[in-house]
Amino acid sequence: MIVVVNPQFYGVHGIARYLDSYLSNLPAAHMPVTLITGDEHKAPRSYAGVDIIDIPLVNDRLSLTRWGLAARKTILEIHRRSPVHCVNFHWPPLIPGLFLPKEIPLVLTAHTTYLGMSGRFYEPRRFEGQWGATSLAIKMWMERRIFARTSKVIALTEQGRQEVLQYGYSGPIAVIPNGADTVKFQPDASVEKDIDVLFSGRIEKRKGSVPMVALCKRLLEKRPGLRICIVGFGEDDAWVREQLAGLGDSVRMTGKVPFSEMVRYYARSHVYASTSYYEGLPGTCLEAMAMQLPAVVFDFLFYRGLVEPQQTGLVFAPNDIDAMSGGVLQLLDQPELAARMGRAGRALLEKDYAWKRLGADVQGVLES
Repeated sequence: MIVVVNPQFYGVHGIARYLDSYLSNLPAAHMPVTLITGDEHKAPRSYAGVDIIDIPLVNDRLSLTRWGLAARKTILEIHRRSPVHCVNFHWPPLIPGLFLPKEIPLVLTAHTTYLGMSGRFYEPRRFEGQWGATSLAIKMWMERRIFARTSKVIALTEQGRQEVLQYGYSGPIAVIPNGADTVKFQPDASVEKDIDVLFSGRIEKRKGSVPMVALCKRLLEKRPGLRICIVGFGEDDAWVREQLAGLGDSVRMTGKVPFSEMVRYYARSHVYASTSYYEGLPGTCLEAMAMQLPAVVFDFLFYRGLVEPQQTGLVFAPNDIDAMSGGVLQLLDQPELAARMGRAGRALLEKDYAWKRLGADVQGVLES
């Protein structure tokens, strides 16, 4: 029995999409899996050979502490009935991980770390995290406690592996990327492309909300009438809307969009752009490339091997807005080039980032 633990499984955020894709693509002869999660935004889900246990999650300051203790009790009950082979814990959030029983092996899937989310992984620092010094110190202390308890780590990228090493972790680390559902995300030539540039993801500082605004303004200075769409929500939503209000109908902000509707947004678009400063491995970029969109991004380690310069997209120095806007316009002006990059991106996704293969890779690590 493998127990997968994450209190926020239902939703559109990155870890929820990762877990849904993993559970949908388990190999045929897999070890039984139990998912322990919260009941927030609960929706009907079922997967072959997977039991789902929902533990109520109440939103208050102690909610994760209570939930973590309840999850620990549930894991011990399962373990008494049939030995648990390992617990696969996904973070953040951290608190439930502190309550996992020590006698059961723990495999940690580190989607991000607070080292990275605080802006401290890269120099020069591109953004400041939202946590004060005391809060951040406590979170990183909890991370170190969990790393000390972990038997094995799954990182999504080489950057993720390097972040884990900076915590002093000396155990085995398997690098298995996030992926995209290449069956669900398929290009559709019948859809009218009425979006020139698509941004998709959370709207916040570490995801590049400030340079995204600058890029939108620069693009419209160079090419008035360009059609830009921003899909997503986040803590900087109001600020971005205020900054872009003067651009009229040229920029549309959709707010929160159901995951099921994202295929159509990609199909309607010519170019995917991202000004993100920090990611685990960006699911929206993977999805866009599966839909044969060329990607235009900043040059960070988490994109290496995915957005290959001049092959599957264009890569620019962080905050070089003038060069980046020029790259976007080049792709719009040269549809043959954009199409070639889009096909190369789709081929790469099918080869290295398809969940049919990744699901088996993740399960192999857990079962080993």
